[in-house]
Amino acid sequence: MECTTETLKMLENDSAVRIFNVVLSLPAVQALHVAHELNLFELIGAENALSLDALSKTLHLQLRPLQALLSMCMGLDLITLNNNDNGCFALTDTAKNFLLKESPFYLGKALEVNLMNAEIFSFKSLKKALLENNSQIYAGKELFKTNEEQAELAKNFTRCMHGKSMGMAGQWPNKIDLSKNKSLLDIGGGSGAHSISAVLRWPNLKATVYERPTAAEIAEEYIEQFELKNRIQTHIGDMFQDPFPPSDIHFYSDIFHDWPMETCRFLVQKSYDALKPKGRIVIHEMLFNDNKTGPYSVACYNIMMLLWTQSGQQLSRKELVGLLKESGFINIKVTPTGLGDWSLIEGQKA
Repeated sequence: MECTTETLKMLENDSAVRIFNVVLSLPAVQALHVAHELNLFELIGAENALSLDALSKTLHLQLRPLQALLSMCMGLDLITLNNNDNGCFALTDTAKNFLLKESPFYLGKALEVNLMNAEIFSFKSLKKALLENNSQIYAGKELFKTNEEQAELAKNFTRCMHGKSMGMAGQWPNKIDLSKNKSLLDIGGGSGAHSISAVLRWPNLKATVYERPTAAEIAEEYIEQFELKNRIQTHIGDMFQDPFPPSDIHFYSDIFHDWPMETCRFLVQKSYDALKPKGRIVIHEMLFNDNKTGPYSVACYNIMMLLWTQSGQQLSRKELVGLLKESGFINIKVTPTGLGDWSLIEGQKA
């Protein structure tokens, strides 16, 4: 392509901005993890506002690299500079909600798990995952089997998922009518975050977190923290082998994206068979559009599944609706939760 006046005009549109942003985006992810490891957000949050010099002395960082890190965090809308307060730095609401330990939506555990497994986010690992169609976590070993065999890994993983799940869980119960339901079975419910949010929103509802022993132990801790032991219980079981306890709603959040289509089909059919007539299935996932050309955030999440799981992938609206129809569910509908690209896919047993 010749560099002409006409071709130069192409650089004036949004596509040029988008591609440059992608090329330059890697340092942003790395900077967020470094800032967390340096305890930057907790430090600023504890003091409410700190100057550049104060941060430099406390963190033992020279001014140039510190300013670079702060500018990146400001670009991510995590830190703000208050020129009316002698140029002090403070946290934005986003950082307060997701990066301080006292927040119920704290994502620090997820960042720490990333740091513990930093090698899987390298160019080399992604290329290997693409060429070999194999996960990169735990040296290519199966994620859930390894967690099951090593209790501490399972505990760390469940706690890591809790903050991430609480952010999502706080939204979807407002998008669905559960006023006539009595019992929700949270299948593969991890820390119980979704059960907690569901029963807090719907006072008529009780929930059961259906999990493996180690994850159920962590769920019990969070249930007790929220003083919900009278409304949420745990049930130990293997969703692939053991029967589901009675319930009028089967809920799955970020479960189907961990497995291939045939496994998802098995779980949908198992739920259909276990539910009584008019029982409901609710699937909570980030959905691709029907031809999987986007959205961008779902494509990013899909790459994460490639790195972390042996056969997981983000599914499209069309694929999940198709699975529910195949199993016999009726009154199927898809509802965006209003949080990013997460949606609810609902079906009812005839």
